[in-house]
Amino acid sequence: MNILPHHKQVEVIAALVDGLGVRAAARITGVNRETVATLALKVGRGCAELHDRMMVGVRTNLIECDELWSFVRRKRRQHEKPRPDRTVTGDQYTFIALGTSTRAIIAYRTGKRDGENTDLFIQDLRQRVIGTPEITTDGFHPYRPAIRDAFGAHVAHGVVNKTYSVTHLNVREASRRYSPAEVIAVDKQVANGMPVEFSTSYVERQNLTIRMSSKRFARLSNGFSKKLEAHCAAVSLHVAFYNLVRRHESLKCTPAMALGIADRAWTISDLVAAAIDTQPITPVPTAPDRRRQFRVIKGGLSD
Repeated sequence: MNILPHHKQVEVIAALVDGLGVRAAARITGVNRETVATLALKVGRGCAELHDRMMVGVRTNLIECDELWSFVRRKRRQHEKPRPDRTVTGDQYTFIALGTSTRAIIAYRTGKRDGENTDLFIQDLRQRVIGTPEITTDGFHPYRPAIRDAFGAHVAHGVVNKTYSVTHLNVREASRRYSPAEVIAVDKQVANGMPVEFSTSYVERQNLTIRMSSKRFARLSNGFSKKLEAHCAAVSLHVAFYNLVRRHESLKCTPAMALGIADRAWTISDLVAAAIDTQPITPVPTAPDRRRQFRVIKGGLSD
């Protein structure tokens, strides 16, 4: 990857953000599969750094939060015994905080759907926004104490609970099916403060955008991530591409431009160059360094 020309790097990243997997991107661009994976990991790390640097001091009136399911290496089985690698494999959820007016992804986090990750996600969101915007979430209970602790006791927090019609008795949760059942009821609750708007429509539409733009989220395929680090890098790549490069059809500009953190729409070439520039230079061992890696064993056959 160190000698891969910049225009080839752009071709590879363009293929990945367009919904192709690593193998398909390697076939189309003519780049080695391992090089594609290494480049995707490096650019994804750089995109995470870009997001941390740019997405600060955000002003927005309404934020929608939701979680997107995926899995790493294997799916979680019911009644399985605890495994030592359960934190980095199995079900993984991507938490997303979307600004309603600008459609920008303000904060995100990938991990287990538990109270700890919810609290870390909301704390990260708190550090990026100015003021106390109105927040709408689904019925996941850990949101309530996390939002109250991060934004204060007077934050306006609304909850949208959807009830699905279950037509198959073997389906434990209709909302988690590959084809969700029909929504028969929507319950809007006030979790805290005095929220005015109750909606998670935009962030749920963003879930579809991620599944269409990243092969790692495609269901019933073998494009899923095998390592959590690579999965997080793919999420960071999508977020940076969505915010900085992709023009929103209704806004007629990128979400970053609508938010005021960018004055123009970036190109994929700009994104790749900026992401790679954030990464530290990997030192290459010289000949003496390689020799020092060998250990001399003293002694002979007679010892």
